[in-house]
Amino acid sequence: MKKLLFIILVSGLLLLLGSCKLGRFAYYNFANITDHEIFPYRTAEKGDYIFAYAVAENGKAPKKIMIAGKETTFDDYLEKNRTVAFLIIQNDTIQYEKYFKGYSQDAIVASFSMAKSVTSILIGCAIDDGYIQSVNDPVTNYIPELKGNGLQGVTIEHLLQMTSGIKFSESYTNPFGDAATFYYGRNLTNAVLKRKLKKEPGSSFSYSSGDTQVLGMVLQRALKGKNITEYFEEKIWKPLGMEYDATWSLDRENGMEKTFCCINARARDFSKIGRLYLNNGNWQGRQIVPEEWVKRSLTADTLNGGVSYYKYQWWLPTQNGDFMAQGILGQYIYVNPAKNLIIVRLGEDYGNADWKNLFHSLAEQY
Repeated sequence: MKKLLFIILVSGLLLLLGSCKLGRFAYYNFANITDHEIFPYRTAEKGDYIFAYAVAENGKAPKKIMIAGKETTFDDYLEKNRTVAFLIIQNDTIQYEKYFKGYSQDAIVASFSMAKSVTSILIGCAIDDGYIQSVNDPVTNYIPELKGNGLQGVTIEHLLQMTSGIKFSESYTNPFGDAATFYYGRNLTNAVLKRKLKKEPGSSFSYSSGDTQVLGMVLQRALKGKNITEYFEEKIWKPLGMEYDATWSLDRENGMEKTFCCINARARDFSKIGRLYLNNGNWQGRQIVPEEWVKRSLTADTLNGGVSYYKYQWWLPTQNGDFMAQGILGQYIYVNPAKNLIIVRLGEDYGNADWKNLFHSLAEQY
């Protein structure tokens, strides 16, 4: 009898862990760069064309750096601060490329919120292709079910700017919160349709993965039968000459892309997303993304609740022309146009480093 009860309890626990958001949160604990292994996904395939950077024989990356008055080797600093990949590219030439903790050039790493910037790129492409009319379109033009939640005044631009006023808890430690529901849950459509208004749209900035997922649902509806990964492959992955396939994690089998996170790829291929915007949306003579969209995305706008350091799902760290995509565990694509410089940092977490200051310091040396 005791053995039977034990089997029933264990079976129930396994069922809980496999089927519900709370169980998966408890089992997997917190986000990890290997989470591409636990979610279903769609694949964006590379094309026949591969863009290859030149590789400097003697790169210009520092051998040693000073941190808090102490000298350390650059490699040791990166490894001690839980880096798995670090890449410095200037003038289309790799100046530094190192991998740590068993990772290598072909190792897959989850993007986390760097995917938000990619979602923004796809919105710009969708407007150019006529799938979406304008950033001024109300969200309810594409998701009419949200009219009953009072979201008629929320526009696509509000979502891009994260000034929507939509209620969303960005806590990553609360298993009952919105972030856990969106990340571990298995019905993003249902989660989006529960969104309600907290503040007047356009009144203030509030960083929200919920806004980007609503934006993803707008894009999915606008594409009318084509899924987001297919569009991603068509507009970005193949034209940019990626070296490897990428995947985009879904809420469930054949479900919706987690557009607020969860593109899974390699460091070199992530860098090409930065290179695309470094060149104002042009790739080897072909305009992939409208130049006007790129410039608009990277120009600070503090009107209507906007902030100086964030625009259209991109971070603007200094307002001196540099910009970056950023993920929760210290994933970065940093671009400094004045130095024609791209830095990619991927890690298990942030470590104890101030990565933004490090990027600025490195840029000053080039």
